[in-house]
Amino acid sequence: MATMLYSATMSLDGFIAGPGGDMSWLTEHLGPNPTVDALVGDIGALLVGNRTFRGDDPYRDTPQEGEPFGGGWSGPQFVLTHDVPAAPVPGVTFVTDFGAAVAAAKSAAGDKYVNVLGADVAAQCLDAGLLDEILVCVAPVMLGDGVRLFSHPGGDRVRLERIGLTHVPHATNIWMRVVR
Repeated sequence: MATMLYSATMSLDGFIAGPGGDMSWLTEHLGPNPTVDALVGDIGALLVGNRTFRGDDPYRDTPQEGEPFGGGWSGPQFVLTHDVPAAPVPGVTFVTDFGAAVAAAKSAAGDKYVNVLGADVAAQCLDAGLLDEILVCVAPVMLGDGVRLFSHPGGDRVRLERIGLTHVPHATNIWMRVVR
């Protein structure tokens, strides 16, 4: 059965995107990361939020633009959206129902990871008790504003257990298990 993993690079002050969804800040923090490089081969499918799928790309104006993990991964992508585009996108399935999107991604992933991309979809997975692990690559920068890694108005405590901690020059990787 697939493991549901939320992964993101985050600023030290907790943002995965800058104001307006800006991802340009991330470009200088991309680079070799053995933890992420090893993970990519274990991902069977992506479950992606609409804002993340249609959003800013840190690989903009490069050959890797629009490619998951800068072109380091290929496979089935399931985008959760209320606005299915008229034209199909190769390798991407647009799904309007959360449960159906999760089921399709898990089925496609088999025994590998379903990598969740996007704060809103990750929060939905947490609320539904479906998220198993979280990998955060903390970049040495503070953005001051933007899209938070996790936000739950009124507060919501999520218990986590650290299962890995590694350092690379441009990030500190923290791998956590969601404690149920």
